[in-house]
Amino acid sequence: MRQRKIARHLTAGHGRRLAGAALALAGACAARAQVDTDWPAYHGGYDNGHYSHLDQIDRANVGELEVAWVLDTGDLFPGREMYAQPLVIDGVIYVVSPKLKVIAADAASGEIIWQFDPFEGRPALGRYRVRGVTHWSGDDDARLFAGLRHHLYALDARTGEPVRGFGDQGKIDLREHLDRDPEALSVQLTTPGVIFGEMLIVGSTVSEFLPSAYGDIRAFDVQSGELRWSFHVIPRPGEFGHDTWPEGAWRYAGGANSWAGLALDAARGIVYAPTGSAAFDYYGGDRPGDNLFANSLLALDAATGERIWHFQTVRHDTWDRDLPTAPTLVTVERSGRRIDAVAQPTKSGHLFVFDRETGDSVFPIEERAVPAAELPGETLSPRQPLPLLPAPFARQQLTEALLSRRTPDAHAAVLERFRQYRSGGQFTPQSLTGTIMQPGLDGGAEWGGAAWDPETGLLYLNANDVPWLVRLSERPESGDVINGREIYDRECAVCHGADRRGTAELPPLTGLGEHHSLLEVVQFVALGSGTMPGFRGLGADALYAVGEYVLTGRETMSAADAQLARETRSTNAAVTSPYTLAEAARFQDPDGYPAIEPPWGTLNAIDLDTGDYAWRVPLGEYPELAESGAEPTGSENYGGPLVTAGGLVFIAATIFDRKLRAFDKFSGELLWETVLPAAGHATPISYRIGGRQYIVIAAGGGKATARAGAEDAGSGASYVAFALPDNFDP
Repeated sequence: MRQRKIARHLTAGHGRRLAGAALALAGACAARAQVDTDWPAYHGGYDNGHYSHLDQIDRANVGELEVAWVLDTGDLFPGREMYAQPLVIDGVIYVVSPKLKVIAADAASGEIIWQFDPFEGRPALGRYRVRGVTHWSGDDDARLFAGLRHHLYALDARTGEPVRGFGDQGKIDLREHLDRDPEALSVQLTTPGVIFGEMLIVGSTVSEFLPSAYGDIRAFDVQSGELRWSFHVIPRPGEFGHDTWPEGAWRYAGGANSWAGLALDAARGIVYAPTGSAAFDYYGGDRPGDNLFANSLLALDAATGERIWHFQTVRHDTWDRDLPTAPTLVTVERSGRRIDAVAQPTKSGHLFVFDRETGDSVFPIEERAVPAAELPGETLSPRQPLPLLPAPFARQQLTEALLSRRTPDAHAAVLERFRQYRSGGQFTPQSLTGTIMQPGLDGGAEWGGAAWDPETGLLYLNANDVPWLVRLSERPESGDVINGREIYDRECAVCHGADRRGTAELPPLTGLGEHHSLLEVVQFVALGSGTMPGFRGLGADALYAVGEYVLTGRETMSAADAQLARETRSTNAAVTSPYTLAEAARFQDPDGYPAIEPPWGTLNAIDLDTGDYAWRVPLGEYPELAESGAEPTGSENYGGPLVTAGGLVFIAATIFDRKLRAFDKFSGELLWETVLPAAGHATPISYRIGGRQYIVIAAGGGKATARAGAEDAGSGASYVAFALPDNFDP
């Protein structure tokens, strides 16, 4: 029986702590040896647990935390973000800057030891989201593997120099080995991989528009960079799941990629890979069928890449319901039996929990009948799986009763707009009139993922709880002329300057073509970055037209030419969707607040033995509402929690208030908070060096304009370390 069963610290209503259990736990933790402790892997380990057994900082003294050091990367990039989580190995902390520099520093002082710049001094332009690096060591060799744009670098961990024997002078091109012309593909590694033996196993980020690369899961030799195995997420003829796609679809289909990271059970030799939707995200008339292995949790043999089991959370996805984070390896107790399990959060606000070895669900799953498609040519799956426990951690449907009543005018405005869209809950078909998705395209769960505490048996998970509006439109006739210059002048010039010449804050775009392809530029424009919003609603043809203008100055393009540009150098012409994305935006009131009643963001503690919630609290605030005396509303949040043996859950994540917070992991009580130089859209880490425990968070900011009209809360480029005072007397 789990340690917490000694005396349950929460009542049946999960509201009150039992002081005896808490004190016993604190005493046991204090008796542990005080030795230096690293943070050796993304999220602490390949179990993706976000857990630290350190307890020097605890519930009694967390209020004494102070800034120990600040590492300024010197790479402030206005309008950009910094998501990376550091690693700490043998007293050295490794970080990534907003401009993709990899930096090594003294973990006790933050003083920089070396830097590696993949651009070699050239201007860093575009959208870069890198969540960290992977460390490997063997004999006298220690390497960092960093995904920087379409390259995977192997760097000497001691010097930062590329390891010349790895690939081509220290790097490999991730666009290769995908059976298509590499120059026509956009493939990046945004989330670190995992090490198994002498292999680095990785997923990828690929285009959400056709043509798109396959999102194959791949393993590379850590010494040479050679491909060791590849799992085809879009099955080839003769492979399991091929019949869930139309004949020949594997030649043009793309996506189904594992962009959010992997988990590894090294003892069992199983790697767990969550995948996203197939391209195009919102219409699948070209891909009738369930579309394995899109939107699936895959359990693969880590040595060979062979499938052991899988579970598809959304069949034939047209709602962009990627699995947004790596799963977490947990141990649960059910009917007196301990089960090693894997817990997978979703954008839709559900948590699936499976036996690690068999894939059997720990909790019941319902096969729910869902509406049929209305768009001509579309065929949706008639049934979709939803877990009955735990209950969803985000609301599942926006109704009139849930519309914001912040002010009478705000309510009247959102009510009028609500009645123009369809709001039927999960799996409401996409349409030309528009669909309300609740929760929205950013979750529910996001890429920060969950923290697992083996002492309490609780899973700590932050969530967004705001609606989005999605609407399709018919594709223009192929003869229509699209003016990329007009689109640029209307949407881009206010920030990037007339004629692409830049501004005082942003560099010119006239040299972008020297280092970026048309497809990469289209990705930048479509998905946005930091304060730059995404423009997916322009549709693929318009995106290619404005991308062509940015790169070459060519002002107009016919829809036929745009289609040709998308197919250039592709092995097979992509199927053209008859629909484009006309709208993909947060549903907000006229003042830029979510159209739904609060909470708009939450932090949740879920008992995985029972599926019950131990506690749930709002996470985040809008400073102007807080100053007016409003009850905590919560806010959208990105980045995950850290749970420690000191009884604490640390989390930043919130986009407007720039705060790092510490909660009591037993009750959810807020114990400490501080304001960061910029919002922390990363997951904190903890390590100990010289007998002192540190908490470190990347302060990257840059997402505050998610609220229409909000002032930019500021991009950042620093890592901030907190610790108890040197003279602190416990």
